Amino acid sequence: MKNTIITLIIIIVLGFGGYLIFKNSGSDSSTTQYQNIDLIQDTDQATTTPTTKENKEMTVIGKSVEGRDITAYHYGEGDTEILFIGGTHGGYGWATSLLAYETIDSLKLDSSIDPAKIKVTVIPSLNPDGLNKIVGTSERFELADAPEKSVDTTEGRFNANEVDLNRNFDCNWKTTSKWQNKTVSGGTEAFSEPEAQAIKNYVEENKPAAVIVWYSAAGGVFASSCYNGVSEETSTLTSIYADASGYPKYEKFDYYAITGDMVNWLAKKDIPAISVLLSTHNDIDWDKNEAGIKAVIKHYIK
Repeated sequence: MKNTIITLIIIIVLGFGGYLIFKNSGSDSSTTQYQNIDLIQDTDQATTTPTTKENKEMTVIGKSVEGRDITAYHYGEGDTEILFIGGTHGGYGWATSLLAYETIDSLKLDSSIDPAKIKVTVIPSLNPDGLNKIVGTSERFELADAPEKSVDTTEGRFNANEVDLNRNFDCNWKTTSKWQNKTVSGGTEAFSEPEAQAIKNYVEENKPAAVIVWYSAAGGVFASSCYNGVSEETSTLTSIYADASGYPKYEKFDYYAITGDMVNWLAKKDIPAISVLLSTHNDIDWDKNEAGIKAVIKHYIK
């Protein structure tokens, strides 16, 4: 009898202990399950947040002839937008694309610019097909990836339809035009090329307050006009960039006759616009251009 009672007590104790173990185990399992859900949610948020942020900073405004993205990077959310454009002449003017990427990096690090008061948009390569032909990529690249000075980059100047994009805009447009002493194609009509059309659409939709287009290489800042004289604001913009950078300033580009020019079309649209030509094809003139960029931004901050 005594042994029976002891046995029953052991069974009861063991049974109650097992219940407690099972209960605690179930509780841990439930907690772990919810923790895992939270972890998944946190993981998803960690994944989507940068994507959302990136989408706010970068947009694709069009495609090249060969289907490459024409990308615009945006800094700030102010009502006044300044537009900088590089790489119109692709691999021939690869330094202008490199300058554009350096500008993007600089804007992100410059705490002196209030993003609530200005919007700065930078298009590093309007001609990604031409850039890819010479540099081997249509996206971000470094100076080490650039062609050597001895390499002939002429082929990379044109888009995949062999059109000079800076002859494809609607100011005195012609089927053929000049580049130095060479005859180049201006396309079948103004804005016949998807790259030029991308700029047209972006400008007409967003109405930037000013546009600065980088080219190479003559070392100067050139105002724009389309048979209507240089506007007062364009003249001011030219002086601001030139005075800050140290580049000489000119009322017009008159080394040879140009038709279908981008900044002249912008002038026709009553948008202040200038061409900034780097000193050489192989140097971004960063100190000069950084000073010019900052001076322009300061002028347009409201």
